[in-house]
Amino acid sequence: MLQEFRDFALKGNVIDLAVGVIIGATFGKIVTSLVNNIFMPILGLLLGKIDFSNLFIVLNGQPAASIKEATDKGLPVFAYGLFINTVIEFIIVAFCLFIVIKQVNRFKKPAQAPSLTTQETLLTEIRDLLKTRGSV
Repeated sequence: MLQEFRDFALKGNVIDLAVGVIIGATFGKIVTSLVNNIFMPILGLLLGKIDFSNLFIVLNGQPAASIKEATDKGLPVFAYGLFINTVIEFIIVAFCLFIVIKQVNRFKKPAQAPSLTTQETLLTEIRDLLKTRGSV
């Protein structure tokens, strides 16, 4: 059983998956930083100096100056600004993955059509002859 586990764990697919997960986690941090520190401030400035990360509604009506203050007090908060940030982050990640996959597919060799057997070749020739005679 130990030998089977070692064979499984050292297969190329498992190692590739582990590398993909690690790179994906790091890529996620980069995209989060890009959204929170670059895109959202620019978007907030364009929309009238709105800070999306601080858009929230306290559900029980008690006053709070920020989401951090509300959560520190244990107040129920509807943090729709953070949701907007997350949606934009998702769109950026999806677009980046689309570009990467599009480029990877560009470098793949196109699949070759399977070659015809002798019988299929003869049938194709017969079909083409019949088409030229107008029988089909």
